[in-house]
Amino acid sequence: MPINPDAEIDHEGPVTPYRQLAEILKARIARGDWGEGRPIPSENRLVQEYGLARSTVRRALAVLVEEGAVWTVQGRGTYVGQPPGDD
Repeated sequence: MPINPDAEIDHEGPVTPYRQLAEILKARIARGDWGEGRPIPSENRLVQEYGLARSTVRRALAVLVEEGAVWTVQGRGTYVGQPPGDD
């Protein structure tokens, strides 16, 4: 079942908050909130927006990197899609 990109984190639900955040971010990417090669909000912004610990946000982003949905540049941000030259 697709997740609503505007969903809130359910801290009492059976799915861990980091997995919920990863699914929400994937849904927002699919909706077109951030285009291919464009940055997603910073860790700090995601911490504020979703009321999660920084470690939870980092874990969610790591899931997205592992799945190939985003890539990161240390100190610069996290971007949608694959890194340039990674075709």
